[in-house]
Parts: sequence; structure tokens; C-alpha cells
Amino acid sequence: MRLSELGGKEIVDYRKAKRLGVLGQTDLEINAKTGEINCLIIPTGKWIGKKTGNEIKVPWHYIRTIGTDMVILEVPENK
Repeated sequence: MRLSELGGKEIVDYRKAKRLGVLGQTDLEINAKTGEINCLIIPTGKWIGKKTGNEIKVPWHYIRTIGTDMVILEVPENK
């Protein structure tokens, strides 16, 4: 899958049944040596001229399924 194909997909935590954001409004943390994606960085604030609020870092291994419209995460209960 290409990075461009991830754009626009909703990110959902299935345990909490909660929408976390949309890829495209999300940054990726990439390992410079291997090129692997370490985590998704999802802003929690709103965009009004500039980003306000904090961010959530979701490790790549929490991703369970990448579908046509969504990325489904399995985030442990204690996170």
C-alpha cells in the first residue's frame, strides 16, 4: 500500500468505539534508518489558522486492519 492510499481514511479505536482522526490530518513518525513507520501522530486539537491542542502517538503495531475507508486500531486498555 502506498502512503497516498492512506489519505482520507478515518482512524478508529475499536475497543472504545471512538474516532481518533483522519489520515491526512495525521503525521507519521518514520525510522530514518529502516524507513519503517514507527507511529501515527494524531492531533487532538482543532485547526483554526494553526494547530491547537496536543497529540496522540499511536504505535504502528496497534493497527489491526486497514480497510477501504478506515484504519482500525487495537489500543490496550491501559493506554
